[in-house]
Amino acid sequence: MAEPLIPMDEDGLDFRRVTAIINAVDARDAARIATLMEPLHAADIADLLEQISAQDRNALLGLWSEGIDGEVLSEIDEAIREDVIAALPRAVITEAMRELDSDDVVDILEDLDGPQQGLILDALEDADRVAVQQALSYPEGSAGRLMQREVVVAPADWTVGETIDFLRISATLPDQFYHVILIDPLMRPKGYVTLGRLLSSRREVLLRDILEDSFRTIEATEPEADVAYTFNQYHLISTPVVDASGRLVGVITIDDAMNVLDEEHEEDMLRLAGVGDDSSLSDGAFATARQRLPWLVVNLFTASLSALVITAFQGTIATLVALAALMPIVASTGGIAGTQSLAVAVRALATRSLTSANARRVVLRELGAGVLNGLGLAIILGVAGYVVFGDLRLGLVLGMAMIVNQVVAALGGVLVPLTMSRLGLDPALASGTFVTTLTDVMGFFAFLGLATLVLI
Repeated sequence: MAEPLIPMDEDGLDFRRVTAIINAVDARDAARIATLMEPLHAADIADLLEQISAQDRNALLGLWSEGIDGEVLSEIDEAIREDVIAALPRAVITEAMRELDSDDVVDILEDLDGPQQGLILDALEDADRVAVQQALSYPEGSAGRLMQREVVVAPADWTVGETIDFLRISATLPDQFYHVILIDPLMRPKGYVTLGRLLSSRREVLLRDILEDSFRTIEATEPEADVAYTFNQYHLISTPVVDASGRLVGVITIDDAMNVLDEEHEEDMLRLAGVGDDSSLSDGAFATARQRLPWLVVNLFTASLSALVITAFQGTIATLVALAALMPIVASTGGIAGTQSLAVAVRALATRSLTSANARRVVLRELGAGVLNGLGLAIILGVAGYVVFGDLRLGLVLGMAMIVNQVVAALGGVLVPLTMSRLGLDPALASGTFVTTLTDVMGFFAFLGLATLVLI
């Protein structure tokens, strides 16, 4: 008796469907697999392939490869994309690649080794292959790698009617486009018209009379991070890409720019945690350990600085054992405050909200916040220290140490990434390790130093 169909939920892919698919794979029931996979969106299929084990993934692709199209391959995480392509029949890869725009093909090729790159290039039509190879000739991480070569252009002296007629008979339009780009005889872009404005204007209106004010061009060698910033800053939908002589070579659309922003944000989060910017849930235990171990070793040495500070005050701790119980409170609270300030600063640097023009104001703001937070926590801990231990001086030391550590945490959280940025380094790279070390060392030094002066 056949299993009942599983209704689609709002997310498209849930635990029941994944379990049912794996069961069908184990039973080698290709018909059941096709039934379960058919309603899934390309992004859901990609998620499924990322979630299941490598063994189940290869078995699934062996039984159901005809559903893997170009959109699915472009959605799959780059960590497993090479394995997926290796498991697919050549005919499936050929068909999938021919469905994609040039920018999506370039995105896939960038992460593959030489033989697989050759396999995909051979699957393309001659014109598409040349376009992709030209895009790959631009530096990695540049606008030239991000753009698609399929563009919609029109002479600047055309009317709306002429343009619409041209679009209706053209057989080479990209699947998605947002602007008609106006060019001069040398293929230099001079402006663009949105499709909405084109369709809402009378046929006799000249294109040059309905140009958009948002028009700007991007050079093919410009870093993709700058491209994403431009899209986000100026609310662009698409923009032309030009070569060194100003000639049109492609166009970048908002989906590609937003993908860059998403990747930049993900890299920042991973680097802040010290786990590497290419970490993935599909990685094995060895690969995961290899990515994390270097920063754990760095943290081991930086933590030794805190141990040296504590050792220097071992006589004070031996005299008043209560200090040993209170030290983690000062250090952990400072660490949290430093992480808060650091997260805001790194994100502001990534979005270019924090610049040399406003750095002084931001540092002073963090300093003020650190003082206020320190005062608030000092009152709470000072009173608690007096109530619990019955020693007013101990409460005073605890409160003063908290103020010092909150100020250090607030300043360190913004000054460390600012300094790394000024040195040309990624501000997210290991900033968390340095800020944590700073707050621990200064927290222990302030608390134990003040205890030595006031209590001993």
